[in-house]
Amino acid sequence: MSRLIALVVLLFVALAAHAETRAWHFRVYLDDREIGQHRFTLNERGGERELRSEARFEVKLLAFTVYRYEHEATERWRDGCLRSLVSRTDDNGEREAVDWRARGEDCAMSFAYWNPRILQAERLLNTQTGKLVAVNVTAKGEDTIAVRGRAMRAKRYRLDGAQLQIDLWLAGDQWVGLESAVEGGRRLRYELL
Repeated sequence: MSRLIALVVLLFVALAAHAETRAWHFRVYLDDREIGQHRFTLNERGGERELRSEARFEVKLLAFTVYRYEHEATERWRDGCLRSLVSRTDDNGEREAVDWRARGEDCAMSFAYWNPRILQAERLLNTQTGKLVAVNVTAKGEDTIAVRGRAMRAKRYRLDGAQLQIDLWLAGDQWVGLESAVEGGRRLRYELL
């Protein structure tokens, strides 16, 4: 029996050694005012990936909260394809929930900024609404952006779609920044901590 237990422990240690966790923790700004944070945690084991996303934003005017946003999502990926998505969103009192599953051999992709394959995407699944969004990705050249308090050179890409304009920065294959146009001509900016 003790040999069996030792074998199970060794197997567990071997499996854990092949698991990898990556995280992106962003401070979020509306124009130049910090409004919250958005954290992404990616756990990988073999061909399986699980991405957890948690966002909390709050916009204040004087001492009053005029806008609040909370979003949590869990994405499950297998062999480079999104297989399922469960999310809950409170967009200033308007609540949405998504429970999406891939059908058959469909190979969908969400707005997976952490995945360089997003640059070849033509349609992306919106984790807040569960709807597919047509996108056009354009390379915009290199920029210098702030990453963890230091200036870094990174390639900039633009994702355009209906009511959508997102700039994405990658340093090599690593996601390091994001900026999006929002209502009223304002900019939502993610700065990696």
